[in-house]
Amino acid sequence: MMKTILGSMLFFLALPALAQAPAGNAEAAKSKISMCIGCHGIPGYKTVYPHVYHVPMITGQSPLYIVNALQAYKSGARNHPSMRGIAQGLSDQDMADLAAYYSTEHK
Repeated sequence: MMKTILGSMLFFLALPALAQAPAGNAEAAKSKISMCIGCHGIPGYKTVYPHVYHVPMITGQSPLYIVNALQAYKSGARNHPSMRGIAQGLSDQDMADLAAYYSTEHK
């Protein structure tokens, strides 16, 4: 019961941010994915910096999840030096475009 209440509260708190978020353009993302595919495009890939880390496949993830994750890396709330460096160079529109691209199945 408490999880349902907290989940509902978080959803309603996020509504203003969703209303302000730019619409993503999957086609525009094709010129922006070069930094992503080197790690996220390789099934089972592991990076050793800063420690051994299994890189997740992000294809098919929710656009909201992808944008939230990128924003968290950009702000430092999520800690991974490579992802933080990449996210810091992304605008809100870039994040929305990448989320639109990766939330769909593509080859």
